Amino acid sequence: MGEFELIRRYFLPLARQQTARSLILGPGDDCAIQHIPAGRDLVFSMDTLVEGVHFPRNYRPDYLGWRALAVAASDLAAMGADPECFTLALTMPAADEQWLAGFAGGLRSASNAFGMALAGGDTTSGPLTLTLQVHGTVEHGAAIRRAGARPGDLVAVSGTLGDAGAALDYLDEASPSPDVTALLDRYHSPRPRLALGSAVRGIASAAVDISDGLLADLGHILEASDVGASIDSARLPVSPHLKRLKGDAALDYALRSGDDYELCLTIPAECWRNAPDAVRKKLSVIGTVESPPGLILDGKPCGADAGFDHFRSRP
Repeated sequence: MGEFELIRRYFLPLARQQTARSLILGPGDDCAIQHIPAGRDLVFSMDTLVEGVHFPRNYRPDYLGWRALAVAASDLAAMGADPECFTLALTMPAADEQWLAGFAGGLRSASNAFGMALAGGDTTSGPLTLTLQVHGTVEHGAAIRRAGARPGDLVAVSGTLGDAGAALDYLDEASPSPDVTALLDRYHSPRPRLALGSAVRGIASAAVDISDGLLADLGHILEASDVGASIDSARLPVSPHLKRLKGDAALDYALRSGDDYELCLTIPAECWRNAPDAVRKKLSVIGTVESPPGLILDGKPCGADAGFDHFRSRP
């Protein structure tokens, strides 16, 4: 199967199944065309996933299709952007039809779930690598940035933390228990908080998605905002599955492990009090922003983890 037949069979259907609000022209020409309505800003981000670095070797292709778009779309959620469309550059060793069918199926499920159309991309031969660029839009000036946190703001997170990171310990389980299955679902099928990101526009002062671990990603907000924070570990949202499987170590997973793709937000206290119940129910307040730079955990100084670094973290 040649490149153009591959694209026609597996990827053009992803462009035709839905029309993004701003996408005028999708795959088929030299470029896609996107119209940005007056009064809105274009928000875009790019992620590259490499086999053996970002996902296991011989990873199930349907899981990879979902996961690839989910982790990229999570950046849109952190900015409070409404998702529109995405592009895909796919490098793979061979045009394996069974693999392509699984991958395209997972990608199709994710694009439907997130409301994003495939706008175009490229395919080539080589080691398995995926690069996705996601586009969203937001009212002019309304995007949530990392640099807006101020002393007195509350620090809040969505969902539960640590599950996906702990799932890495169980990827090879042949007969996973219900608790292990719950963690594996968090790793294989991350769900970017797109609706929540949109809902906290005008409420959150700063935001980041938790991809490298809470301490590392909160550290990005603190550095960008030139502030510090005090965190109470007893207030961290930890799932019962993680507690049963990891016991006392569950807290460390919640603080330091990545791949959850939840949101970490800072919110002025008055905005929190006036926030809709639907927003407050999705968030857990875990601390406050402080004036002195640095991170305090349970009353003691705690260096913010640097997170994964492609050029320092690998053996």
